[in-house]
Amino acid sequence: MSSHRPAPAYGRTHPPAPAPDRRPGWVRVVRAPFDLAARIHRPGRPDRIVDEAIRRAQIARTSIGLLAGCWLVLSYPLREGAGGVVENKFTEVLISAGLLLVIGPLALAAFVLSARPPGPAFYRARLRGPATAIGSLLATVLVMSYGLPYASMIGPFGALAGLFVLPFALASAVLCVHHAFRTADVHEVLPPLLSPVLVWSLLVVQLFDDAPVSAPLAVRVLFLLAPPLSVTALSAWELRRLRVRYGITLRLALGRVT
Repeated sequence: MSSHRPAPAYGRTHPPAPAPDRRPGWVRVVRAPFDLAARIHRPGRPDRIVDEAIRRAQIARTSIGLLAGCWLVLSYPLREGAGGVVENKFTEVLISAGLLLVIGPLALAAFVLSARPPGPAFYRARLRGPATAIGSLLATVLVMSYGLPYASMIGPFGALAGLFVLPFALASAVLCVHHAFRTADVHEVLPPLLSPVLVWSLLVVQLFDDAPVSAPLAVRVLFLLAPPLSVTALSAWELRRLRVRYGITLRLALGRVT
């Protein structure tokens, strides 16, 4: 079916081949949990479209958001200590991962079931990547909840396990949100469709939480609305770029263009 053919070749780039690892041994050991999380949660479909303009726009939005957050914390008095602010941000990451753990499978199921034949079978064959990411996150939650408390009782081995699991869990939570559970492995339109749903859902959760700084109401509202609005705008632009540059649309992905 034409809706499931690869996109035109013009303007398309594929993931570059990994360069040989020439880092010192101790660097590889320190980075091991982060590298493992990246291998699990980054999309891996070799024929997916990797658009450099989209990637740069995502990096720019994240960088601006980080700088704006730093400015907010430095410009207004904290309502709690710096440790509390960091803990709140870490909690937001975990909440985002938890929301995605619910939204992601539902969205994937709706997408696959909404496609016209042979779309469902075609997309089911691509679910291995998202299933790996979801299973890894669930396994990490179980290890953090039940494995680490017992590991701490067995001495040095437990401490070493914690030194690996904790950074792996944090990296997994961040990357699974950033890559939307590898839904790009199923189709390129899924991440920009899922991201706005995730950030607006997180906004609802944040409405019931106190702001970390004693800033004017207008500033707090701006920093509350800016993330979902910017993510939504970026996702709309990404969908438009996929349509204009590569001929990819949601209707085409679902086989509903006659």
